[in-house]
Amino acid sequence: MIRPAQPKDIDGVVQIYDAILHEQEQGRRTVGWQRGVYPTRETAIRAMEAGDLYVMEEAGQIVASCRINQHQEESYAGFCWQHLAPDDRVMVLHTLTVAPWAEGRGLARAFVDYYEQHALKQGCPYLRMDTNATNAAARALYKKLGYAERGIVPTEFNGISGVMLVGLEKKL
Repeated sequence: MIRPAQPKDIDGVVQIYDAILHEQEQGRRTVGWQRGVYPTRETAIRAMEAGDLYVMEEAGQIVASCRINQHQEESYAGFCWQHLAPDDRVMVLHTLTVAPWAEGRGLARAFVDYYEQHALKQGCPYLRMDTNATNAAARALYKKLGYAERGIVPTEFNGISGVMLVGLEKKL
């Protein structure tokens, strides 16, 4: 079940952030995050308070999360978007996470499907997202789901310097 996050979900979202950061620190994955910088508990709380944090829950446990809104990061100006859509017709997916203990079951794909349907319901057929260039797993997934890379921009992103940010796009 995917739904807007509630205050009771924050611990579960942060548990996923921490598990992914631990995996990165152990050298088992590369996402380009920094513990204590991004993402943090405050990241999740701000997103929930803004009303754009969504969670996937199974058997009472949060197993995935993301932020869905129409906010295009400043860095997005550096991408070569194929579709020069008006901002009010663009939906953006941010910080898609799946708990390491729940991977391999299609949860990320299900969340992207939810994002796409949500965007259409809001009248936004133009979809955008980003990921760190070092996150090969995310890049491969998004390509498989029909998202085209529209460039890589060097930037400071979410408080992390030296990020090579990949912009991705899809039109429904």
